[in-house]
Amino acid sequence: MMAYLTTHIWHSKLQYKFGQLRVGSGLYISFAYMQFMLFVKNLLMKSMVLITVRSQNLYLKNVFQPFTVLNFKVTINTMKTRRLATLNWTILRTCGRLITTFGISTALIVMLLYILMKKKEKDKHREEVKIFFASQSGNAQKLAYSLHSRLKSTFSTAVLDLQHYNPEGNLENEQAVCIFIVSTYVDGQCPEKCRWFFKWLEECVSDFRVEKSVLSNLRFAVFGLGDKAYGSTFNKVAIKLSKHLLLLKANNILPLYLTEEDNFDHIQSDFLKWSLQLIKYLEVREVSKFSSLHDNKRVSVWHDENENSSDAEDAENSANNVGDIEDIYFTNVTNDSNKIKEMLTPTLRKSLTKQGYHLVGTHSGVKICRWTKSMLRGRGGCYKHTFYGINSHQCMEMTPSLACANKCVFCWRHHSNPVGTEWKWKTDPAEKILSDSLEGHKKMVRQFRGVPGVKDARFEESSTVRHCALSLVGEPIMYPHINELISKMHSLNISTFLVTNAQFPSAIENLIPVTQLYLSVDAASKESLKEIDRPLFRDFWQRLMNSIDILREKKQRTVYRLTLVNRYNMNEVSQYAALINRGQPDFVEVKGVTYCGDSKDSKITMANVPWHADVVDFVQQLVFQLDDYEIAAEHEHSNCVLIAKLNFKINGQWYTWIDYEKFFSLAERFKKDGISFTSYDYMAKTPDWALFGASQRGFDPEDQRWYRKSKGS
Repeated sequence: MMAYLTTHIWHSKLQYKFGQLRVGSGLYISFAYMQFMLFVKNLLMKSMVLITVRSQNLYLKNVFQPFTVLNFKVTINTMKTRRLATLNWTILRTCGRLITTFGISTALIVMLLYILMKKKEKDKHREEVKIFFASQSGNAQKLAYSLHSRLKSTFSTAVLDLQHYNPEGNLENEQAVCIFIVSTYVDGQCPEKCRWFFKWLEECVSDFRVEKSVLSNLRFAVFGLGDKAYGSTFNKVAIKLSKHLLLLKANNILPLYLTEEDNFDHIQSDFLKWSLQLIKYLEVREVSKFSSLHDNKRVSVWHDENENSSDAEDAENSANNVGDIEDIYFTNVTNDSNKIKEMLTPTLRKSLTKQGYHLVGTHSGVKICRWTKSMLRGRGGCYKHTFYGINSHQCMEMTPSLACANKCVFCWRHHSNPVGTEWKWKTDPAEKILSDSLEGHKKMVRQFRGVPGVKDARFEESSTVRHCALSLVGEPIMYPHINELISKMHSLNISTFLVTNAQFPSAIENLIPVTQLYLSVDAASKESLKEIDRPLFRDFWQRLMNSIDILREKKQRTVYRLTLVNRYNMNEVSQYAALINRGQPDFVEVKGVTYCGDSKDSKITMANVPWHADVVDFVQQLVFQLDDYEIAAEHEHSNCVLIAKLNFKINGQWYTWIDYEKFFSLAERFKKDGISFTSYDYMAKTPDWALFGASQRGFDPEDQRWYRKSKGS
């Protein structure tokens, strides 16, 4: 190609000089122009082979270096190639005239200005696209900006958050194609900050004063994100949005698309397919608009087999048909029962690994606790060390199920874990989970070898796990082989503290004895529990009541865990007292919520975190309404207070600690002979420093309290 160009350029120059010698000045320009046009015509024909396709756009790349300023992008359909060649031929012909008249430098400047002017003229007529999003966890927002990045080079695009958009007087006059990417929140609700938009739209549909064709000029498409675990409310917001827009005679350019939000890998794949359909529509319109700049013709709206045809029917039939909107959406949700998926998707693995989790198998995880690190350095243990005598540096925090049935507002995992109401994933064997979890924990602990401040004796002890907190993330009791896993831990002399959200009463009933069984009771009324825990089960309150009743029959140590969230549940003292009297747990842990940073899926701020004095005041009010309980211990550093049954106070001394060796022997006897035992059979005396009112406020005097230096010190 380069050889051809070199020869051709030399030949053109020769013809140019020959013309200059043989003709007069009056005919020279015309003759030179003819020779130049012969050259650029051949050059154009050769450069056409360099047309490449990228993202359905065609780019013309001119290989003649002096004219690189003429390279520009035009979005065209493959049928428009001839029109593009004609357009470029016109530009090159004009350039040739300028060169022969004024010289190449001036010509290039003039042509550059001309191209910029034409580009500006074209930009005025670029298809305008507005991408609206309503997001709770941030997924809809990510998709909105992803689409913006894909379209912005070709179309005039803007991304808008629906919480900042006023539809009144604006939506009906929108000339842009409006793309709505919306998520469905708990109980079929829209994201809280966007409620005004959806409320306004719903009122327009029901208000007889609003003309039912008010949005007849609006072109739209809806992409919905939801969680199928919520059952009938799956993607309810997207479905209602599409329905209301159609009822107001808006034009649906693409079918409604619904996808599951808990698997971002699938979301991205589905969104890409949907985006390509959208781009197909937009590009055909863009070519028509571009052509109309020269043809002076009115651009017609493009239709394909996917476009809504409700305008062919009268208003009454249209409204009735819209009621069957589920017939016109695409969805990636399948009912292929033969295909069992893994819980941990690649995106989820990446997210949890980034958060410091050591992932085990396809649905389990381990993470080293900050109190493990603290006790390794002699800076104190966690509240379980103070209340029950565990060694925090020998504690493994893990879960056999990263999935949960709630989306609690105070969850410090930022809802990066999956959710579900039943076990529907591939299942790993208990023995494999335990061995890999222990190895993963030891691997993380070994990283502290040689770290300044780490005590050698405790570092050596940390390699032997003596306690497991089955409360890392998710709902451990969902794991189908939870009893086998617990039994294997006990056989290795590993005590078990299992925490459940009280949404699986049957699993609680079938549970073998654990060292200590927790129920998370995050609110004392149905309304506040729904607001705080955001449960997937519709009968969540009855499930909690059933779990409480079953817990009362358990003979081993039982605990209520109360997480206090200021402005949410700290005014329900009497209701909490009623729940405690119903379940009769051995202990009640009352802890202030921990602020874990900003999360788009949570409204918790530092204002919701109670002071330790507020927690103590709440506990004192609660105990005042209970007959058989008193405050036993506190751990100020964790903002936590322990209430215990008076049965654990013997001769004025509290026995909240655990005789772990005794428990293991009792558990082994139960496993072999089925002989039951009670929580009083393995209790141990609580040290004075751990008691409520002690000067140490729950801090072990064997360790050294460490205070973080302020920035100003």
